[in-house]
Amino acid sequence: MQMTDDRTIAAPPETVWKALFDPEVLKACVPGCQSLTGSAEEGYQATVTQKVGPVKATFKGEVTMADVVEGESCTLVGEGKGGAAGFAKGEARVRLNPTDDGQTLLHYDVDAKVGGKLAQLGSRIVDGFARRMAGEFFTRFQEQVEGPAPEASETPEPAEAQAAQPEAASATEPAAEAPAKKSWLKRLIS
Repeated sequence: MQMTDDRTIAAPPETVWKALFDPEVLKACVPGCQSLTGSAEEGYQATVTQKVGPVKATFKGEVTMADVVEGESCTLVGEGKGGAAGFAKGEARVRLNPTDDGQTLLHYDVDAKVGGKLAQLGSRIVDGFARRMAGEFFTRFQEQVEGPAPEASETPEPAEAQAAQPEAASATEPAAEAPAKKSWLKRLIS
């Protein structure tokens, strides 16, 4: 299963690069990660619990960094064993490019493989799961690097005020329907 995507991160490449090698950031980004220990130089040991279709498993595995070109690109290589559920392994090749406005264009190529019971689920389920996992990882990574989103203003915008009006009107509609529902219920019981 292969996929590729780009994300523009509102931070300079140096900040994004540093985050790629921060174990706390990586732990926060991996969906279902229960623990992550180790270092970029030695590799990380991880425990991740995931549900793929009807199969839920806890994977114990390793993540290493390969093909490191300082500040530009690297490959995250991971392999995990989930007991009777099977195994999962893959790699994400990550490339960072500065943008003209001081942000970072993060490009990734992911290649993932599964075996055991997981492979028996079929490519549609496994491919969808792998896409969701990669997307969720890089979305969380972007959020970790950029920080929390600015809070909305306390004064409602005109569009928000208009959106609130239909809700108020619909609140009266269920009350008008209540007698009809009661008469239907009485007929059913009779």
